[in-house]
Amino acid sequence: MSAKTPNHHLSEMRCPVALEDVDLFSAGAQEHWYEAYEILHREAPVHRLPGEGLAEGTDGFILTKYEDIAKVVRDPERFRPTLSIAVDQILSSGAAPEDLPKTNAMMVSMATLRPTIELWRSHRQELTDPWVGPGANRHLEMITRCADRLIDAWIDKGEVEFVAEFARPLPQLVMANVLGFPLEDVPRLAEWGTAQVAAFVYGKGHRNILTKQQTAEQFELLEGFKEYVNDHVQDKRRNPEDDMISFLAQVTYGALGRKLTDLEINGVVYAMVIGGLETTQYALEEQAQLLCEQPEIFEQIKRDRSKLRNFTEESMRLRSPTQGLSTRTTSQDEIFQGVEVPKGSLLHLRWGAANIDADEFDCPLELRLDRKAVSRHLTFSHGPRVCPGAGISRLEQVTAWDRLLDRIDRLEYAPGNTFMHQPGIMLGTLELHLKFGKAA
Repeated sequence: MSAKTPNHHLSEMRCPVALEDVDLFSAGAQEHWYEAYEILHREAPVHRLPGEGLAEGTDGFILTKYEDIAKVVRDPERFRPTLSIAVDQILSSGAAPEDLPKTNAMMVSMATLRPTIELWRSHRQELTDPWVGPGANRHLEMITRCADRLIDAWIDKGEVEFVAEFARPLPQLVMANVLGFPLEDVPRLAEWGTAQVAAFVYGKGHRNILTKQQTAEQFELLEGFKEYVNDHVQDKRRNPEDDMISFLAQVTYGALGRKLTDLEINGVVYAMVIGGLETTQYALEEQAQLLCEQPEIFEQIKRDRSKLRNFTEESMRLRSPTQGLSTRTTSQDEIFQGVEVPKGSLLHLRWGAANIDADEFDCPLELRLDRKAVSRHLTFSHGPRVCPGAGISRLEQVTAWDRLLDRIDRLEYAPGNTFMHQPGIMLGTLELHLKFGKAA
């Protein structure tokens, strides 16, 4: 078996050994995140980033403790989301949201469909939950077909590049089916999905800032997506089918007592694509690594599929797909872990560190299939703004491994892996070469 070894030598940074070495955001930082979390937990669980707030003269603060992040995400009034602040600015401008430059369809739809916490809840319950939330089980057969279709392409080869041939295309196929897009358009949808998350991959610093040129290129690409979705919305209004766009085109949104506009539907679809691809891809990729490193876990979940859910939840806790986001601000002076955080500060919520907080989880670096309350990790956040697509992502992960375990008898690393991580805030290797034994 080709063993996994530390790849610190591939990083532009050196591995941190003291607090002054810690940098979560520069090039190559991904190779040292978990070493940095140990230092932050021990020496600076609330770490100040001078001058890195939203407004001039304000600071950013990295939170790494579970209790602090859980408190923040459960109270969106006290800790205002940056998206809510942006929506407030759109509404206070007096201009029609769709007329504002550099405002994507998702932001436009947020300004009209969910500008308040109450409407945020209604939006999720009425518009997205039936498709990607608790109602996602309706897609079980479809997800199974998608997984088998991908496995069929490489099951006789004995080796697979798991990212390109399974982990990435599976959520792409699933989301195309959910929304009602032709499967032959998946490569275009993948390109647009990459453009949507460009800031989280190539943006600089904890605020994920793109250059003016990068931003211009992003909006140019996404104009094509907007037109593509509009065409489908018009078609689904005339010829509805059993898919999410058809549903959005026909439904009366009870919270506002009216039907959705084309642009609002476009914004909902934008949010589905941006949230429906990344988490599942990186979760599956890291789960494959964990099974290579712990073959006894592979054998346990292959024998007893009732343990699959615990495996996927523990894997997301151990190796959070989204490691951190700067998404909340303080509306008043706060104190976290004895550190004063002034009103108007920008909070970087480091999910990856919180999920391995030893004050919250016993033996936090161990994958335990018998861990109690296994889904209490913060990978999908908590509270009223919990990730709306958590349901379908969980279903995809469990279904994917159920099908994989039916069709393979062993899994190990193949030669040729560098385990180099992609840039940005997602935890995932650029590629993953695996060897497997085909099940009889």
